[in-house]
Amino acid sequence: MSFDPERSNFAPTLRSRRTWARIGRWLFIAATVVALAALMMMLYNVATSTVGLVAVEYEREPSTLVEQPLEEVSKEELVALLQANISAGLFRRLEHDQPFATRSRETVYDLVIEHVVAETIVRSWPLDKSLVDRAAIEAEIAADYPTARVRFHAWLQPQFLTRSMSSNPEQAGVRTALLGSLWMVLITMLLAFPIGVGSAIYLEEYASDTLLNSILQSNINNLAGIPSIIYGMLGLAIFVRTLEPYTSGAAFGVLDGNGRTILSASLTMALLILPIIIVSAQEAIRAVPQSIRLASYGLGATRWQTTWYQVLPVAMPGILTGTILAMSRAIGETAPLIVVGASTFIVSDPTGPFSKFTVLPIQIYQWTSRPQAEFRHLAATAIVVLLVLLLTLNATAVLVRQRLGRLP
Repeated sequence: MSFDPERSNFAPTLRSRRTWARIGRWLFIAATVVALAALMMMLYNVATSTVGLVAVEYEREPSTLVEQPLEEVSKEELVALLQANISAGLFRRLEHDQPFATRSRETVYDLVIEHVVAETIVRSWPLDKSLVDRAAIEAEIAADYPTARVRFHAWLQPQFLTRSMSSNPEQAGVRTALLGSLWMVLITMLLAFPIGVGSAIYLEEYASDTLLNSILQSNINNLAGIPSIIYGMLGLAIFVRTLEPYTSGAAFGVLDGNGRTILSASLTMALLILPIIIVSAQEAIRAVPQSIRLASYGLGATRWQTTWYQVLPVAMPGILTGTILAMSRAIGETAPLIVVGASTFIVSDPTGPFSKFTVLPIQIYQWTSRPQAEFRHLAATAIVVLLVLLLTLNATAVLVRQRLGRLP
């Protein structure tokens, strides 16, 4: 005789569980729809802020400087034009900062626009308003700024990636912040990945079930949920102040810095993401079938040989998945870096681990706090650059993970 749950005493409980299952499913669908709608609204707001109409005024009209369009003038003519229209002291300072012989034509062109043409954006609008209310915008500009020109302007340009920070939004770029982010992520991963994976191997393959190891495991699990600002305070106390001779480079002959360097920031971020890497690596190692270990031991392999040649290759895709998540968190963090001492305005590019620095999230924060609307357009454009950088790094890690997953 078969068992029919619908006619048994379990029927009321079963119907209740099915009802709650349907409610949970619809709540999950509703939450997913709300999250996707919020994401689309954010992306729409960012995308429409990267291009739109601007009202531009010139201190000197480009057509009065040369007969041909300024974009077609050669580098030598641009240098001569710059020298003829700025003071001798400013020209010597620019030559001292970087000789014109080593500058590219695009760099000299930017100097001409900044110091000679003196282009100023007096008003700006997002793309949606630019398309819908262009007539009203042009009428407003004609009344308020008779000498201004209205044109479409794309804030995301190749020059945006090659220019350093500037108080003038027309000349501002993210080169310094982009290089700072790349330096920080590189050093952070070089420090955190081997330590995190090594810790996971010890805890899963070598550590015995003792009270000390249980306390250690509990602390690692809890550290993943600590607010990031706490890591910033820890980094400030240890890496910036206590270990300043080493993190500033003074112990290695670098005498022009203090502890607020890329190295201090990378060490702090390494501490921040270590729990994530350790926990994810433990789960990946734990998921390796025990039969693989037993087969390796049966063939005479040592524990280390089994771990290195059998367990790690199988667990590596899962380990890299956790590493991707950790890297994504590291590249988007702001609070710990502010505490450690990242600069909010810096024009010199980082050249090593002992350099002063800033990163893209801090640059975005600094621009969004400015009252001018043009800096909000720059912040939106920097967000696009940050997203592209994050997706590029993640895609690279995913490709490596898939490659390792196909290895025999």
